[in-house]
Amino acid sequence: MCKIYVTLILAYLNHISLYPCLLDYAHPWQISFQDPATPVMEGIIALHHDLMFVLAIIGTSVIWLLLRTTYLFYHKNNPIPSNITHGTTIEIVWTVTPSIILMVIAIPSFALLYSIDEVIDPAVTIKVIGHQWYWSYEYSDYSDINGNCVNFDSYMVSDDDLQLGQVRLLDVDNRVVVPANTHVRALVTATDVIHSWAIPSLGIKMDACPGRLNQVSMFIKREGVFYGQCSEICGIQHGFMPIAIQAVSIEDYVKWIAVQAECKDWFTNKVKLLQK
Repeated sequence: MCKIYVTLILAYLNHISLYPCLLDYAHPWQISFQDPATPVMEGIIALHHDLMFVLAIIGTSVIWLLLRTTYLFYHKNNPIPSNITHGTTIEIVWTVTPSIILMVIAIPSFALLYSIDEVIDPAVTIKVIGHQWYWSYEYSDYSDINGNCVNFDSYMVSDDDLQLGQVRLLDVDNRVVVPANTHVRALVTATDVIHSWAIPSLGIKMDACPGRLNQVSMFIKREGVFYGQCSEICGIQHGFMPIAIQAVSIEDYVKWIAVQAECKDWFTNKVKLLQK
């Protein structure tokens, strides 16, 4: 029991940023969201906190009103009931007030919704393909010496192959490498059934539908490894097709692309192009 309390205290300290650790994957007894790495996720968390404040006030007011009404109109406290069946003023108040609250909440909600759907001219485009039960990735902006685009499959690392520092059920054999502080577009589709490409720290959850190409943009503000999972039940091994995205500097990203394409002579020119 003491261990549980200690774990809860550490999780709370982590949540309020006194415990110096970024939550880029789910932790035991974690409270609230993972730490954001994109402006979209920062906006989602900020909107959530604002709405929770409003909901706390509404919930407290409603509970107080119900308890107060139950006490005052208990048959022993109020043996002679009132004959009033309508109150025009109070009915107007409890109709107009929620409407005003919803209209106020709608302003930041729509602003965030439109910012999520906005796709700025990307510097990098990645095609994400869902399979049963793994992911495939294509970097169609680049090609190797044979003219084929850079592509690879990404499978979950099994328990027997886990190395020190790798996360069980979340690490993969081939991570998606993207540049930090760069606009990236992901084109998401599937080959068999519906999957969902979801990374909580990036605020991304996009369905992968066979025969349909969906797109989502991201702007990762810091380097690191961000984990996600398929969020659409897609079969018996639905829980075993994780996602791992590694954000690196532009220079490291171009080096990685050059190695994947086996073409190192354009490294300097590509760095300059991306920095523009």
